[in-house]
Amino acid sequence: MKGKNYRIPRGQPYVRGEYIAGSPSPKITKFIMGNPKGSYEYRLTLQSLNSVQIRHNALEAARISANKVLLDEVGGDGYLLRVRVYPHVILRENKMIATAGADRLQEGMRRAFGKPIGRAARIKAGDPVVEVYVNEPHIEVGKKALKAAASKLPTITRIVTEKVEAAKAS
Repeated sequence: MKGKNYRIPRGQPYVRGEYIAGSPSPKITKFIMGNPKGSYEYRLTLQSLNSVQIRHNALEAARISANKVLLDEVGGDGYLLRVRVYPHVILRENKMIATAGADRLQEGMRRAFGKPIGRAARIKAGDPVVEVYVNEPHIEVGKKALKAAASKLPTITRIVTEKVEAAKAS
């Protein structure tokens, strides 16, 4: 199975897990890393520029690489990392055998629906994939972390920096 076969979203998303026998669980389990109770001045967002499906192992690799950069350079309490997408779509594969004598074993396109092999998140152009909240001295480190995460994703991305408004006491 190649990941590039599943990059472009085609057809109806296959998401109803309760009807699917043996649907795989997502590799990514943690979506929030760092210190969620801290107050931060800046939000850095990694946005997709294309409509794409991102497989669950690519999301996990992006989360690990971004978290490692932030943990090493900022420390555990100086940032908040959030993965904003969830891999709902279940991917299927109709396995084909390409060895001698395989014609006796496989069915070709007969009963070609496929078995569940993984999960993916469907993303539209402009959707945020990963968010990092940091304070002003660590903006460059946050950008470096998002750049590391972007290298693991199968799409062109951009990093958007915005100042977070402080919550007003009412």
